[in-house]
Amino acid sequence: MNYPLSEKYMTADLMAKIMGPNPVKLEEELLTNHLIPKGATVCDLGSGQGLTSVFLVKEYGFTVYAADLWSDPEENRRFFTSMGLSESQIIPVKADAENLPFDREYFDAVVSTDSYNYFGRDPAYLDSKLLPFVKPGGYIYITVPGMKKDCHDDLPPELLLSWTPEQLDYLHDVSYWKNIVEGCKGAQVLEVSEMASNDEVWADWLKQENEYAVGDRKAIEAGGGNYLNFIKIVLRKRG
Repeated sequence: MNYPLSEKYMTADLMAKIMGPNPVKLEEELLTNHLIPKGATVCDLGSGQGLTSVFLVKEYGFTVYAADLWSDPEENRRFFTSMGLSESQIIPVKADAENLPFDREYFDAVVSTDSYNYFGRDPAYLDSKLLPFVKPGGYIYITVPGMKKDCHDDLPPELLLSWTPEQLDYLHDVSYWKNIVEGCKGAQVLEVSEMASNDEVWADWLKQENEYAVGDRKAIEAGGGNYLNFIKIVLRKRG
């Protein structure tokens, strides 16, 4: 697919901030024809070094809380300032997805790009840990890395060139994620589907020279990408 909004973020310095397959392109596809209201307050859950948060502010006009456990809020704040954004537009927060430090029903929406699979595989997570912070009628947009078909009982050797079985257990197929989110009592499931993004977002990541990208090349160059995909999940909190 085309990524007209993402093209301006394809500079070497910005791509050096990504921590996996290109999250900006993933987010652009995820939010195609989105239902989040104009001017919404949004939590970017698992925001990493903040590039997706900048994208949400600049391209959609949201007020964004960049929430991440592992990144440095001060470093992210300096990055946001360098991108011409003020703290009234984008707020870096050190936050554990299991124990979010926000007021109840604070957000119009939550967007999570390439991180939800680390904490959201618990079927109780949505109802107990995330939905309390979303306003009634608010939206949750998620994209997770996945498998075209779960194959944990017989893992392809191509995938094992880069990842252990334990690491691959974070990846599952559309049916798995449908089963997880359809058990949620507090939200209506609007969509769970395979995304078009896969080859292109992986290609952007594998061009990077950090040790994680270099390590991932073995599996993808051997054809491991044929087993992988990205999955889109859209939920609306019941009013």
